[in-house]
Amino acid sequence: MRKLLASLAFTMGAVGAAHADLEADADAAAGREKAQSCAACHGPSGISPTSAFPHLAGQQMSYTAKQIMDIRDGHRLVPEMAGQVDDFSDQDAWDVAKYFAEQDANLGQVDPDYELLERGEELYRAGDLSRGIPACAACHTPTGEGIGSAIYPALSGQFVEYTVATLQDFASGERANDPANIMRDIAAKMSDDDMEAVANYVLGLH
Repeated sequence: MRKLLASLAFTMGAVGAAHADLEADADAAAGREKAQSCAACHGPSGISPTSAFPHLAGQQMSYTAKQIMDIRDGHRLVPEMAGQVDDFSDQDAWDVAKYFAEQDANLGQVDPDYELLERGEELYRAGDLSRGIPACAACHTPTGEGIGSAIYPALSGQFVEYTVATLQDFASGERANDPANIMRDIAAKMSDDDMEAVANYVLGLH
């Protein structure tokens, strides 16, 4: 938990220093134009038509902008995104991120299985300290909206399949653009059942 809090403080400071001007100048109208090429996979307003691609509507600006720039710069490898953002400037990334952030987030319907929901809520709100898994709510907030100043994403309404795949990628190290290895450390301690339970819980969280 101390490491988590320290990383939170560090990333909040880093984002504030490095991106404050770009974020302040972000133009949602310009972002809407630039985001037209995103619509096929993520939907015109950021609600994806398929679980292979994440919903972007309502996502924290800082998180979406970082992912665009990380993909562009090769820090995050997403084969489906190859070439899609190569010509994006940093400002383009923030403009697109602002556009999607202003859209209404997806509202999901969870699997009502009681044991699955109970385990998902337990992990999300309390974690599993015996295994070194902190509460997801510590970084993603109790309502799943994330913390923009720390680049912690909103999870609410996200596809179960996408959330599970993301956790698996962090656990294996295939995805490695998380600040201070936070998600890689956490996901590596989670079982497949843990991932499924949390993913189902956040689908309906709002």
